[in-house]
Amino acid sequence: MLEAGRVAPTAANLQPARIIVIKSAEAKEKLAKAANIYKAPVALLVCADASKAWKRPFDGHQTIDIDASIVTDHMMLSAADNGVGSVWICYFKPDAIKEEFNLPDNLVPVNILALGYTEETADSNRHATARIPMDELVSYL
Repeated sequence: MLEAGRVAPTAANLQPARIIVIKSAEAKEKLAKAANIYKAPVALLVCADASKAWKRPFDGHQTIDIDASIVTDHMMLSAADNGVGSVWICYFKPDAIKEEFNLPDNLVPVNILALGYTEETADSNRHATARIPMDELVSYL
């Protein structure tokens, strides 16, 4: 999973993502001050280095969220391929994470990926009702 994140594409291949593996009891206690990881045995805190991320020259838009999310997505897909359940978490207190983990100012927490083995099986038809129809999603011109 970490290798999938390492090789994930990023804007201009600047690779600003940084991954902190949260697995010790102490680290999970720190993370609990900022987020709920649903009793997962391991969580990946995906950050991005704002000093390294690409900026679009036309408006200065920085790609830290996009790059970190591509890395997160690749690790999530790898987890699924390896039979590991995952939950993508964006509902967290970034200031608490920065303080608890002593993150430098340039390192921005973007996503948390909680990992573990689930006892539930996914309904193979869940996308029929849980997702918008294709004709609402896609337009052809």
